[in-house]
Amino acid sequence: MFRCARTLAVCLFLAWPVLPALALSPQSPHAAAANARAAQPEPPQETGFLNRRIEVHGAAYRFQVYLPEEWRRDDRKQWPIILYLHGRGERGSEGMWQTQIGLPQAVRDHPERWPFIIVMPQCPLASYWTDPDMQALALAALDRETTEFRGDPERTYLTGLSLGGYGAWELARLHPQRWAAVAIAASGIFWSYAPERWQQVSTLPAEYARALGRTPVWLFHGADDTLVPPRESELTFEAFKAAGGRIRLWIYEGLKHDCWTRAYNEPELPRWLLAHRRETTPAAEPEQPAFAERRVIPFHPPAIKLTSAHLDSLSGEYCDPKGNVVVAVFRQGDQLYEKNRQGEIAELAAESPSTFFYLNGSSTTRLSFERDSQGRITALVLRDDRREERWERRPQAASR
Repeated sequence: MFRCARTLAVCLFLAWPVLPALALSPQSPHAAAANARAAQPEPPQETGFLNRRIEVHGAAYRFQVYLPEEWRRDDRKQWPIILYLHGRGERGSEGMWQTQIGLPQAVRDHPERWPFIIVMPQCPLASYWTDPDMQALALAALDRETTEFRGDPERTYLTGLSLGGYGAWELARLHPQRWAAVAIAASGIFWSYAPERWQQVSTLPAEYARALGRTPVWLFHGADDTLVPPRESELTFEAFKAAGGRIRLWIYEGLKHDCWTRAYNEPELPRWLLAHRRETTPAAEPEQPAFAERRVIPFHPPAIKLTSAHLDSLSGEYCDPKGNVVVAVFRQGDQLYEKNRQGEIAELAAESPSTFFYLNGSSTTRLSFERDSQGRITALVLRDDRREERWERRPQAASR
């Protein structure tokens, strides 16, 4: 027995040099699996909102970058890139609060509108975006993400809201050659924490206008903003207009400080950004002409009057696909009303004979009545900035 075991051990020892080769030979199942694992490509780059870290001047910061779903690491495509600066309420060190409102919210609602890389640094609680070290943080994050994810230097854009708008104005003034276009909401150049800047009201707006030259700028402001008065945007608009700059100012009636939700949901805004490029070649095209546009955007469009007979034709019960009544529409006097399934009543106003809005509701919500080829009302469609719902009209005889 001992002799047999000793003989087996000697044979195994003599065979040892060839065992690894046999184990990894092409015919070995283990070798085939190992080769298959080695041949697998690297996993694709994640897209969406990604957690990032950066160190600037010895301090570490968390921030976010957004990559569109179509972004690919294995192609050579350059992408337009936006630097976004958040407001006072999103300051912190966790690296995520800045994605809750403003541009990131608009991207979540409509990612198809925003084919951009978006860099979203976060300002710590005790700091302001106008601090030099915060400006350095913002630019360092932009530079690193531009390099890693192939941001296009000719399509690099700057935006900010409220406190972030203060910082965006400073970055625009100090580095005007970097930006293809700038968009700022609910902000200005007279910082709320530096009231002495108002002593330069006769000269400061012109300094920014001279620094930016013909860089396109789009300002948004709520007409009833009491935190950052609309006068800040008005003064800057007039300075750019006088200097021959390229500037737009949209004033939203009925909105207070939060005009950014409406501004970033403007379908035209991302298209406007993409329409501008910063020429980086010596043979740049001729300078674009001066442009100044100031618009006051009503909260609701003007309401039109419709006849009682027309309003009666719209009245009725409207049901979901299961036949449950969602809303009942009825006329009272010369006004149309809606009653929902919870019993709440809302007044409707006519934008057109078939389209209505809530008189005391959202500026983006619309109710549209559909008709068949004989002109009979068949359905009611609710649309807002994020959704669409369609409810069939219950036949009049069945609603009695």
